[in-house]
Amino acid sequence: MPDFFQFFEEADMGEHKQYEPTAEQKIEMLKRMLRIRSFEYKALSHCTKRLNRGPLHLYVGEEATSVGACMALERGDYITSTHRGHGHCIAMGGDVRRMLAEIVGRVTGYCRGKGGSMHITDLDLGIIGSNGIVGAGIPIAVGAGIALDNRQEDNVILCFFGDGASNTGAFHESLNMASIWKLPIIFLCENNLYAISGSVKETLNIQDISIRSMSYGIPGVTIDGNDIFEVYETAKKARARAVAGEGPTLIESKTYRWLGHWHADPCRYRDEEEVEAWKKKCPIQRMKDHLLGKKILSQAQIDELEGEIMKEIEETEKFAIESPNPEPEEALQDVYVENHTNE
Repeated sequence: MPDFFQFFEEADMGEHKQYEPTAEQKIEMLKRMLRIRSFEYKALSHCTKRLNRGPLHLYVGEEATSVGACMALERGDYITSTHRGHGHCIAMGGDVRRMLAEIVGRVTGYCRGKGGSMHITDLDLGIIGSNGIVGAGIPIAVGAGIALDNRQEDNVILCFFGDGASNTGAFHESLNMASIWKLPIIFLCENNLYAISGSVKETLNIQDISIRSMSYGIPGVTIDGNDIFEVYETAKKARARAVAGEGPTLIESKTYRWLGHWHADPCRYRDEEEVEAWKKKCPIQRMKDHLLGKKILSQAQIDELEGEIMKEIEETEKFAIESPNPEPEEALQDVYVENHTNE
């Protein structure tokens, strides 16, 4: 086995001892996962009311991957997101009010109601943007990595993408360039086992996407994407490697989306037994069990926390629905980036 795999083998990945979150961080992890799930179900409920502008690609079931990875980042780090990006934004501390307002096309949204669900951006939080084109965020992350490298900043770019995107040319071109230039990038593949309706069993001739890292001479590892501590630990190690100037890492996080590819997907391509089996691996329930077992929170405290999150999301809905629609004359605003350079 090549030496570059020793990066992950030398540490005990099962015990998560090197980067153990504090009790406060663990509580925050639970809060962010609860916020993601509550937000997604609220956004889904808007579909029946015809309030959403465009399709929704929901993140229910995958919460541990985004929260574990994003909480491993430091101030000044960045992420690129995907068409299934609500969870990434919330995991980075995004404003759920502005998110929902964007989804329903209101002027108070992140992009003033013009971007919609698949194009939410918050540069102040390091969210370079989500993207409606499969795999398009990967070369964007390479561009950000080049910028960080040129500025010699001790920060990284975390690039989210799915199993389907790993079959695009952009994936291979980007990993090649990032590896030869040793760019500070964490490539995180959220393998939820399906690209639209195509199972990885039908679209891949390998068991683990992470082994593709061997072609580019960088570390690759496959982890349990529903184990938030394993995600956090792995992302922390990859970040440390990147800021040390050792280049990118490919992480494959195996998880599962409980709902369809998009909100109206009937999901006839998978059976109910499979779905129920993955629901038993619920990342939020696993976190609750951990906090209870470690006596960090009681059941009453968890119930109170869930109630607070639900109230927050209800208030978010009120804010979004009561926000004004953009005026027609705003259609030509924010179309071009202003040139602030000295001529």
